[in-house]
Amino acid sequence: MHPISILLLLACVTPLPAPSVAVPFQQRGLPVLSKTIDAEGSGYEEGPPAEQPTCPFGCQCNLRVVQCSDLGLHYVPYDIPPDTRLLDLQGNYITEIRENDFKGLRNLYALVLVNNMITKIHPRAFLPLERMQKLYLSHNRLTAVPKNLPVSLVELRIHDNQIKKVASGTFYGLTNMNCIEMGRNPIKNSGLEPGAFDGLHLSFLRISEAKLTGIPKGKNLPYSLTELHLDQNQIQAIELEDLLGLSYNKIRHIEDGSLYYVHSLRELHLDNNLLSRVPAGLPEMKHLQVVYLHSNNISSVGVNDFCPRTFGTKKTFYNGISLFNNPIQYWEVQPATFRCVSGRNAIQFGNYK
Repeated sequence: MHPISILLLLACVTPLPAPSVAVPFQQRGLPVLSKTIDAEGSGYEEGPPAEQPTCPFGCQCNLRVVQCSDLGLHYVPYDIPPDTRLLDLQGNYITEIRENDFKGLRNLYALVLVNNMITKIHPRAFLPLERMQKLYLSHNRLTAVPKNLPVSLVELRIHDNQIKKVASGTFYGLTNMNCIEMGRNPIKNSGLEPGAFDGLHLSFLRISEAKLTGIPKGKNLPYSLTELHLDQNQIQAIELEDLLGLSYNKIRHIEDGSLYYVHSLRELHLDNNLLSRVPAGLPEMKHLQVVYLHSNNISSVGVNDFCPRTFGTKKTFYNGISLFNNPIQYWEVQPATFRCVSGRNAIQFGNYK
């Protein structure tokens, strides 16, 4: 059971934080939703607490939060209070979501079904959830993204299932969605059909720890993306017109001009690959602040590899460049190489063994 952290609940509905130079992106647990649900600002008018004469046996019901986690349940309980805002069913033995499991829960804001054994979700199961914004289905046995997701949905976490295909139109009509986490599914490039993400205005998409051998073409991804995480796949090259944001792959080469289409990117993660040089195009990325290039095969760094030649053309200075665990003789790198870096502490060379 993963601990629940407040940060993940807010990650996809609040502005992106300033880039961190500490460590690359890592999958985190779920938030303590019960402590933050009323502070979410989800548009509901708060009135006096409604009477709650019923509560599912063994569950805890308080302040519109119903916690039924780790109870050995095989089905969604029947007697859930109709004013429930958060329903927590994680860590049970639920194998199927039936048509009427959530009937009457029109005010539900967040549904947590993590760590169950769900293989089947009725296509009409989520229709009553007119106001749901967060759906957590990670660590189950689903083979497809559920149908008829609520149009109010903002965040979908479906990490670690058995999904091989994302069909065209899967997310049709979900114009409020801005965050999808679907890593650790056996998805290949052929499984991402053209139009799979049509209509979405995502800011965050993660398909890490999958079976991708290439980066999905930019035209098949939402133009609104500010974070794309494809780490720990089987990608070997980045070609023209592709997006990036990759760690733990097998990338040896980045074609010149590839970065032109992501000029507004703020973080670039290319650590733990097989690169032999700093990717071309970084000086033209005016908003780039953090670059992970550690654990590659880079042996030299040129004076113009990071910074533009013309002073003032870069909008933001770098506040993190990691180059450690590369065969670089750092004493041969010219000081002017990092003229557009915020400070000496922002550069990490480390040692190469």
